[in-house]
Amino acid sequence: MNGLSTAFIYVIQTLGSLYLLIILLRFILQLVRADFYNPLSQFTVKATHPILAPLRRIIPSLGGLDLAGVLLAWLVALLKFVVMSLLLGGLPQISVLLIFSLLMVLKQAGSLLFWILVVRAILSWVSQGRNPIDYVLLQLTEPLLAPIRRIIPPLGGLD
Repeated sequence: MNGLSTAFIYVIQTLGSLYLLIILLRFILQLVRADFYNPLSQFTVKATHPILAPLRRIIPSLGGLDLAGVLLAWLVALLKFVVMSLLLGGLPQISVLLIFSLLMVLKQAGSLLFWILVVRAILSWVSQGRNPIDYVLLQLTEPLLAPIRRIIPPLGGLD
């Protein structure tokens, strides 16, 4: 494997992961019904709308769950995995591709939620909650943190 091929693999992996994160962020923003007019929400909508709009005509939502967004995230992960496999010299079985791409989506969703929590914790030390990004991060994390706060109350000012 030469340097150009290694660089190409890195670019494909990075761009695929970033776009997958944007798709997952849009899905989570819709799931928690975050402020649509927030700059972060507007960015995710503009970045995903050209691909997601045609999919929504074919695949309907199910009880508020954006199935087209889930399918798009899975397809992006599948495409990333196929391209990486081809560049590395082979294509695994279709069942392996399907399962690994699903696991990649779940891993990226967990990673996204982790980093949202980290950014929110850092912003809580610096910002006073008047930032629009602060507000949307609050909307994203509150559904996860509220049940935990009922069980474990804040200890001495630490949440």
